[in-house]
Amino acid sequence: MSSIKIKIQLVANDNIAMGPGKADLLEAIQQKGSISAAALSMEMSYKRAWDLVSIMNKSFKQAIIATAVGGDKGGGAQVTEFGLQILAQYRAIEAKANLAVEGETKALMRMLIDC
Repeated sequence: MSSIKIKIQLVANDNIAMGPGKADLLEAIQQKGSISAAALSMEMSYKRAWDLVSIMNKSFKQAIIATAVGGDKGGGAQVTEFGLQILAQYRAIEAKANLAVEGETKALMRMLIDC
């Protein structure tokens, strides 16, 4: 089945502060409780996930992800309240953008070859 995917990116200081991949990563961190577990669930390297977290934390006025250093019980990460607000607003923008182009999307989809 074919589909159209709208990709919305929030750019700050030449960095993508938020986009679909970063939003997915935030959701995975919230669900898994760590950057490494989130990366693993997304088939992403830990370094790549950490780099994305670092960019997000540097791009916003407050931290998006809070991390805890490992120890006997291990470390972890959680999405901050501020991060949850950013994520909710981003997902709302995605939904509104998709609704705004729904008619045009359906018309364009009818022009595709059936796969």
